[in-house]
Amino acid sequence: MTTSFHNLSLHPNLIQTVSELGYEAPTPVQEAVIPLMLDGRDVIAQAQTGTGKTAAFSLPILQGLDPSQGHVQSLVLAPTRELALQVADAIHQYGRQLNVRVLAVYGGQPYSRQISRLRKGVQIVVGTPGRLLDLIRQTALDISRVSNVILDEADEMLSMGFVGDIETILELTPKERQTALFSATLPPKIRRLAARYLQDPRTVTLGEEKLTAAALTQRYYLVNEADKLAALTRIIEMEPLTSALAFVRTRLGTGELANALSARGVSAEALNGDLSQESREKVLERFRNGQVQVLVATDVAARGLDIEDISHVFNYDLPRDPEIYVHRVGRTGRAGKPGLAISLLAPQDRWRLTRIEKYAGQRLQQASLPGVEEIQARRDARLLEQVEVWLKRGRCNREREMVETLVNTGHDPLQIAAIALKMARVEDKKRPIEKVAEPAVPSKSRPAAPERRPGRRAGGPAAGAAHERGMVRLVFKAGKSDGAQVNHVVAGLAHQGNIPGAVIGKISIQERCTLVDIPERFLKQVLDKSGYRIGRTRVCARLAS
Repeated sequence: MTTSFHNLSLHPNLIQTVSELGYEAPTPVQEAVIPLMLDGRDVIAQAQTGTGKTAAFSLPILQGLDPSQGHVQSLVLAPTRELALQVADAIHQYGRQLNVRVLAVYGGQPYSRQISRLRKGVQIVVGTPGRLLDLIRQTALDISRVSNVILDEADEMLSMGFVGDIETILELTPKERQTALFSATLPPKIRRLAARYLQDPRTVTLGEEKLTAAALTQRYYLVNEADKLAALTRIIEMEPLTSALAFVRTRLGTGELANALSARGVSAEALNGDLSQESREKVLERFRNGQVQVLVATDVAARGLDIEDISHVFNYDLPRDPEIYVHRVGRTGRAGKPGLAISLLAPQDRWRLTRIEKYAGQRLQQASLPGVEEIQARRDARLLEQVEVWLKRGRCNREREMVETLVNTGHDPLQIAAIALKMARVEDKKRPIEKVAEPAVPSKSRPAAPERRPGRRAGGPAAGAAHERGMVRLVFKAGKSDGAQVNHVVAGLAHQGNIPGAVIGKISIQERCTLVDIPERFLKQVLDKSGYRIGRTRVCARLAS
């Protein structure tokens, strides 16, 4: 069995670098994939996140790099901005002794900056499919001489509707290239993609992750989307929480939730792709040291985390894939220690729960949110516990003298004690217990899973109004004739507009335009974006008239 990177035929400079970065031995996926890629083989690697996949493909492509050549030699496709940045940073770290030039490209950043970097010469490009294709069409990115292409998180790119873009990009690369596909799952579409574009690939499969932690308790709370923050705050107050991970769907959501929790007296920080590697390490160090109680992250940003003693995992937003749920909650209840996984379930997302339970082979327990009286009683008990501790310590001579002075001036000792306790709990006044409404459970006549059907007739509400309260209607000048599909719209708004895909309302794809309902609170950030890729064209969003 391989026990060292020295056994993988890697260049001494790369071995030295990984050693300096603290890696002592290759992970199973690295042990299996690196020799195959160094041998020039195409690879299909099925493994869960956090298994060391980035190093598994980064080290071989770095070893095959020709430092004397300035053109793009390797291309890595990733589903999200966060992952593209993370992979580019990792490749830069692994190749720091080789003076490798790596560039991450993604939507939401000015084209001029990325084009300028490309013109100066870049050897490895890591990017999201949409932005890569845009740069190729602008002739800013030349991939006609790449030696290898990596498809990272292929199933995630598939679920975001990028398969067409991936195929277009692959068609523009040399046929004699090396291709490696990494995916947590291998659905039929991924297998068909591999069969078409990979040459005699070798398959590496690591075992599926299942829920095996006997000490793991799972439960969920049914709450309205608008009440999730209030619900989470109540739960945190009642739980014996030491360190927790809270998962949200988007990079924007990490900051919003972390800030909201901090404002409510919970020590929380965000972990997302906007952080530099140095900032990321500092956040993780504060979390490990107990200075941060709740770490709010996306699935992508949390990949590769190896933190023990996580007492709670909160699914603030349920993942779209049951396998991701299993990976999330498997971070607690380790080594026989008790762990608790809590999911906040909006009524319209109950179908996701059914899929998770079916996949995991376990039922999640529904629980009721703690009421106002329960929380107040918990606060009282916590204060009394603190008083008991100080009574046992007895180290309060100066304060006792102050009390005696007050008593000698005629004040009632009980009244003095009551006022002292009231002053001690002044922080509670800054943490009002927010109201939580009864969940608005959809009627049984509505579909269990969200269905967005094209072809709904235009018209109806006036300028920008939508059919649902709190929603506004947008129009994109791209429709069926432009190849627009529902998954393009959802992926574009979620990825480029930074809004949760689950909150997008009705989508009506007509012949030459597309109508979309979104929550009004996201209107400004969606309209501020320079454009969205819908079908075969790039268009701006505007308020429907």
